[in-house]
Amino acid sequence: MAGAKKGTPRFRRNYELAPGVMRFSAARMFHKRGSALNKKTKVAKKAVAAPAAFTVKKIGGAKNGGERKVALNKGSKLLTEDRVLDKPAKVARKAKIAPLRKSITPGTVLIILAGRHKGKRVVFLKQLAKTGLLLVTGPHQLNNVPLRRIAQSFVIATSTKIDISGVKVPETLNDEFFKRKVTKQPKKGDQANIFASGHEEYKVSDERKANQKLVDKAILAAIKKHPERSFLRGYFTTRFALKRSQLPHKLVF
Repeated sequence: MAGAKKGTPRFRRNYELAPGVMRFSAARMFHKRGSALNKKTKVAKKAVAAPAAFTVKKIGGAKNGGERKVALNKGSKLLTEDRVLDKPAKVARKAKIAPLRKSITPGTVLIILAGRHKGKRVVFLKQLAKTGLLLVTGPHQLNNVPLRRIAQSFVIATSTKIDISGVKVPETLNDEFFKRKVTKQPKKGDQANIFASGHEEYKVSDERKANQKLVDKAILAAIKKHPERSFLRGYFTTRFALKRSQLPHKLVF
């Protein structure tokens, strides 16, 4: 509008130095505004009468007292009187087992990617029913990998396969078999046994040794029947490694 006076710019007392960072803090502005000097007036709360929970009804009869108290809110008839004792129903939940990858079938040679045996090649035997982990073996005679469980996210499935249709895996090789037995910790304080050893070394049981020999014997027999049996023995004994010019996402395993 022509002839109108331009207003002078208004500068605020507190302003941003950077996004989210103010020049003065909230306590400083509280002091500058004099908010502490304002008189605080207390407002008296109005007394509100509690709503009546019962109504009084007159009843007849000389021995009945003449009146009865009846609750206004009787609640639902389908609930018990003592609601604290009502426990929610337990819902039985089962752990979902991860489906097996299509590239992993019994007899597939896998490459371990993590753990003490990383880089070694093993033979897949079966998927355990309870946890969904993979049961693999080295065999132990070739690369010192015993019967063990491993998650399928830590292995690479190769195109090399061995016919293990004639290999019978014992039914005892399940999750309970591989579960480490935990010993009770010794008591502390005055009741502690000062002669008790602090750490117990793990010892392989005779049952595990027998199962290892049984499975390895069948796996080695299956390797001997393979057309490239001489190549497979060296294949299992060497670790997998990448060279400088090799790209893992372009390799065909």
